[in-house]
Amino acid sequence: MKRFIIALALMLSGMGANAQKSASMATIYDFTALGNKGSEVDFSQYKGKVLLIVNTASKCGFTPQYDGLEALYQKYKDQGLVIIGFPCDQFAHQEPGTDAEIAEFCRLNHGVTFPLMAKVEVNGPGAHPIFEYLKTQAPTEEYNGLKAKTTAKMLRTISKSMEKESDIRWNFTKFLISRDGTTVRRFAPTTTPEEFENDIQKMF
Repeated sequence: MKRFIIALALMLSGMGANAQKSASMATIYDFTALGNKGSEVDFSQYKGKVLLIVNTASKCGFTPQYDGLEALYQKYKDQGLVIIGFPCDQFAHQEPGTDAEIAEFCRLNHGVTFPLMAKVEVNGPGAHPIFEYLKTQAPTEEYNGLKAKTTAKMLRTISKSMEKESDIRWNFTKFLISRDGTTVRRFAPTTTPEEFENDIQKMF
């Protein structure tokens, strides 16, 4: 009986190690998400593309960044840039609409043509696996200047969904992913799309 228990323990520990190994080997291309209209989007279709993934909101002080994101998309989509917006309502209830309402708002007010996903959570137990993955790959934000760092501290104090330092602080956190999926950079909500355009260019 003792030998059986030892063997079982060894087997289970091996399974755990394999699971951890599989998780560490995951790439952004291993995930799927629901699109804005409810159909499943397989991220393997984005292999070879430069990805910019953003958690968005329609009633946020950073919402005007939609304009800058769309400008980047129009400028670089033919070179392989794909911008993907994930609406989220976890920050001060700033994305209360339905998926259809969100898409309409983005189209009418900001001319958005890049892909939008269905509304998700980015922090906590209900966080979408893509954002759990991204937070693991890029647990800290890059800031431009003292003002951005000060704003980040302020957002940390008012963000009710943050449980750990790697969690998303607010709307319009941006993850830039290289063509091969091995490099993930994370830009703060205060960083405008124009401020990291050079970083996008370097990934082509």
